Amino acid sequence: MSTAGPSLGGMFSNRRIGRWTLNAFATLAFVFALLPLIFVTWLSFYEQEIPSFPPTGYSIRWYAQAIANERFIDAFILSAQVGLVATAIGLLLAIPASIALTRYAFTGRGAINNLLLMPLVIPGIVLGFSLYIFQVETTIATELPIMGSFWGLVFGHVLLVIPWSVRLITASLIGFDRTLEEAAMNLGADPFTAFRRVTVPGILPGIVAGAMFGFVSSFGNLEVSLFLVTPGQTTLPIAILQYLEWKIDPTIAAISVLQILIIIAAMLITDRFVRISRVV
Repeated sequence: MSTAGPSLGGMFSNRRIGRWTLNAFATLAFVFALLPLIFVTWLSFYEQEIPSFPPTGYSIRWYAQAIANERFIDAFILSAQVGLVATAIGLLLAIPASIALTRYAFTGRGAINNLLLMPLVIPGIVLGFSLYIFQVETTIATELPIMGSFWGLVFGHVLLVIPWSVRLITASLIGFDRTLEEAAMNLGADPFTAFRRVTVPGILPGIVAGAMFGFVSSFGNLEVSLFLVTPGQTTLPIAILQYLEWKIDPTIAAISVLQILIIIAAMLITDRFVRISRVV
């Protein structure tokens, strides 16, 4: 018994040290990931126009300037419109695709799954240039005004929404208990009614999470939009890039903070009712 005591105590001590070490590294990684957000938020309250350290004072005038800039407002509206339409179309395509991938066995299922997730792997500049060439060739071949149109831009952003939607909806379908759907059909519901009234509410967190991540991916995209917009179209990321070509002041930091706050508020409100935290 005298020899078991020290060895047992040493084992608990090693576990404690290992747990503390893991928590310390996790905290460092979390702080490192938050550092850009912290510095951008701090910069947005600088008083001076040219960022320098230490700041001469603090002010909220950059937020007022960002909100009053019509170019940023118009770009925000266009980005929101494109993001919402692309998200809706992406969901209409992602839901049946996810059902087919999770519930049916067919030749090439793995290849199709990889193809749907491909936009997450391909560099954005390559995807944008490829879409540009495709739309130019399609416009020439069909004489349809695709290139430079609103729907041409939406088409490119749909490809950004689909991977997130498919990934998260598929995860929800895999964890869904299909016996609930079968029980509904045994009670007289047809397959569509059972899916609409039983399956959809069960996988709703995955649908909402896929929609939110897809919308954020579309709203903040720069590379694809750069190739697909015309001089009359300016999304918010492009407007920010153009502003930085001529000025370097905390206005862009203020806009970034406002975007982050809007996204955080939307996610918190949505999670309050849909519980998307169960999926992501």
